[in-house]
Amino acid sequence: MKEKVKSKKVKVWSSVFGFWSLNKVFYLFAALLVVNSLLITVKAQNSGSQQNLTGQAGTFAITNARIVPVTGAVIEEGTVVIRGGKIAAVGANVSVPGNAQRIDGSGLSVFPGMIDSATNMGLLEIGNGVRGTVDVAETGDMNPNAKAFLAINPHTSHINITRVNGTTTVLSLPRGGIVSGQSAIINLNGATQAEMAVVPEFAMVINFPQISTFAGFNPFTGPRFIDFNQAVKQRDKNVEKLKKVFKEAERYAKVKEASASDNSLPPLPIDLKMEAMVPYVRGEKPIIFIADRARDIRGVIKFVEETKVKAILKGGREAPEVADDLKRLNIPVIYENMWNLPTRQDDAYDSLYTVPARLHEAGVKFSIASDDNGANARDLPYQAGMAAAFGLPKDEALKAVTIYPAEILGIADKYGSIETGKMANIVVADGDILEARTKIRHLFIDGRKLPLTSRHTEFYEAFKNRTK
Repeated sequence: MKEKVKSKKVKVWSSVFGFWSLNKVFYLFAALLVVNSLLITVKAQNSGSQQNLTGQAGTFAITNARIVPVTGAVIEEGTVVIRGGKIAAVGANVSVPGNAQRIDGSGLSVFPGMIDSATNMGLLEIGNGVRGTVDVAETGDMNPNAKAFLAINPHTSHINITRVNGTTTVLSLPRGGIVSGQSAIINLNGATQAEMAVVPEFAMVINFPQISTFAGFNPFTGPRFIDFNQAVKQRDKNVEKLKKVFKEAERYAKVKEASASDNSLPPLPIDLKMEAMVPYVRGEKPIIFIADRARDIRGVIKFVEETKVKAILKGGREAPEVADDLKRLNIPVIYENMWNLPTRQDDAYDSLYTVPARLHEAGVKFSIASDDNGANARDLPYQAGMAAAFGLPKDEALKAVTIYPAEILGIADKYGSIETGKMANIVVADGDILEARTKIRHLFIDGRKLPLTSRHTEFYEAFKNRTK
């Protein structure tokens, strides 16, 4: 009996000791994880490749460089002074402040940072397989209150990859439904959305209803199509649905004003969707209409004429066919099909490559955009270069990714060119910025000198000396 009691005591104490040992091991393991994470963080900070390392502030002078202001004549040998985040001076005969950090620009060219006027930057990391990194759209057809700005991931690896190739500012847009939500203009630097913000709520994005006979794809039977007349009816139904939302927003605004001015009236319950629509239906803020086919663009033009809204066309594959109306209504085009193939069998192989040149000849304001989620937004300069190869004057191609998108996005007073007083979004390169062989040597966003590091440079350094 005593041996059984003793055996039980031994088991109890063994259990207690085992529990204590298990916890000790657990806490030791947890401590090691913490130390490891700290080491990883320090290593990441030392590498300078993480997005939330926002660069070096101060006063800088880029001397002896070729300066391409975009809005003025090229200065073959001059100086750009950056102070307080802005361009303090630019010219051939500029005195350099005594406290400025000098950057010898001999053999280099200075350009304004490029602006990509259509991306999903920060809203999508890995599209296939990692759903948690995708936040480009909301459910439902009408989401005017959805704000891309709130969903942007400031730490996406796409930011570094894009900015080290010369793009410093982008428009990030939501997608999906008819009214997708509100887009945001951001600089590609900052640890938070607020630090990146240029215009947090820029334009409402509307996928304008189009005539489409494509009804989906069945893996067993192939693509499915519907009758053209049925497609027209579906388009008209969606247009009426859009008009109804606009009218509801107008009524909401009037009732809200009446309620605010007359205390005898009951207060109007807040409707977040209608609240979001009001400044757009009143023409106070622009609306980006997405349309590519000429017949759909004509639908946008008719809608704009009826509603009197401030419009921007995004897509524009067949925009040259309705160029006169676009010019008459002063509707600019964000062109995003530079590398796409023709959609009609009888179109010339270069029909989409020549769209910028044809819009330029027609006098339509336009910009060239990547329309990418971020992974390939770095190719924006090469798309502009391709437009130059297919008829667009080279100086116009550079403007199409600098001052023209700045004008379309309403930020030309601060960005898009190298002028005194503008924000110092500056790129220093060893050649033509639209050439694929050109390398970026120095990069500034809002006057901060940024490291030229990204996921790509990390991999290059890691694997460049592999022998097997």
